[in-house]
Amino acid sequence: MRILLSNDDGYFAPGLAALAEGLAPLGQITVVAPERDRSGASNSLTLDRPLLLSKAANGFMYVNGTPTDCVHMAVTGILDFEPDVIVSGINTGSNMGDDTLYSGTVAAATEGYLLGIPSIAVSLVGKEFKHFASAGRVAHDLVKRLAHAPFGAPVLLNVNVPDIPYESITGIEVTRLGRRHKAQPVVTGKNPRGETVYWVGPAGAAREAGPGTDFNALERGAVSITPLQVDLTHANQIPLVTGWMSR
Repeated sequence: MRILLSNDDGYFAPGLAALAEGLAPLGQITVVAPERDRSGASNSLTLDRPLLLSKAANGFMYVNGTPTDCVHMAVTGILDFEPDVIVSGINTGSNMGDDTLYSGTVAAATEGYLLGIPSIAVSLVGKEFKHFASAGRVAHDLVKRLAHAPFGAPVLLNVNVPDIPYESITGIEVTRLGRRHKAQPVVTGKNPRGETVYWVGPAGAAREAGPGTDFNALERGAVSITPLQVDLTHANQIPLVTGWMSR
């Protein structure tokens, strides 16, 4: 099995190393990741400058661009084969609910999905991030299952794993995305020149976290798997907008 790995935390991130270690028994591992942390880059492509490809001492390749750049370049020009599956992560922190719109981790997997390749985004949910190996084992289990029972069509899975020992995980649940409250206010400060600077505030608390959501699964120590789609058309509002235009 040919497995392409990427992330948004950078090629040096411990989660990426844990992911490569967890998936190595399943086949040929190729890594193309950003040269630095690009968290929050979403699905952005770099179109205003050329990109450089480099290789680290451990064989991981890295690009001075976004997570989407990495996967797009790998599939459309760098590799001489098409991967069987693309796995992005292991992200340091959750990608649940509205977070998926901003996440570079999810974006890397989304690019693989758009290119017609089954793709999985994997994130570790917690505060101390001690158990990347747990997320690595979950990724191993899912990719192994995918190899033995393929969907027959591209699929995009968003996976969140609690930061606990693998043996303590209470189960694996197929979920829907929850919703958060609006983000907290920006944080202001002064730079050395006395100018006001702004930091984007932290994400809000969960607003919709009932049964069946990713938030609810993680609260109970379970792994959340949410199948995602990319079609942004609000089909239910087509009649509404059509009527509005006819007024």
